[in-house]
Amino acid sequence: MTDFGEFVRGDRVRANTPQEINEAIDSETAATVRFYAGKTDYEISKRIKELDHEWDIERYIEANAAIFSFIGAVLGLKRSRKWFILPILVAIFLLQHAVQGWCPPVSVFRRLFIRTRKEIELEKYSLKALRGDFDRVPSQESEIDRAREAINGSRSI
Repeated sequence: MTDFGEFVRGDRVRANTPQEINEAIDSETAATVRFYAGKTDYEISKRIKELDHEWDIERYIEANAAIFSFIGAVLGLKRSRKWFILPILVAIFLLQHAVQGWCPPVSVFRRLFIRTRKEIELEKYSLKALRGDFDRVPSQESEIDRAREAINGSRSI
């Protein structure tokens, strides 16, 4: 399966990314999951830890904005006031991203296969399923019973 669009519906970055880039990212994710299908639980756990530390596109955008704002401010103070336009542009791009889910740096980062948090989480949960984490999930009825017991127990306190 290479079409993860159904699983990451509502992702504004994906909605504003060309379909071929989304498909390439999905294909890479699917290939990674297939690769780990034959690996040990230890190797899968190691990959899940890597995914916990993987930067998503939001983090790249924030870091990019901070770097370019700082550079623009320093150059504006040291060289020419014209450089103050850079932090202003960065602020406009951040606002545009907050409102629309897209700004010019998003296109660059997506072409570099920088994933959204939802895309990273999809791979992570696929690996957890491979590892068998969800085989031990109790039924909903037992969860409801546990919740009722917790509520009744808390009332007696």
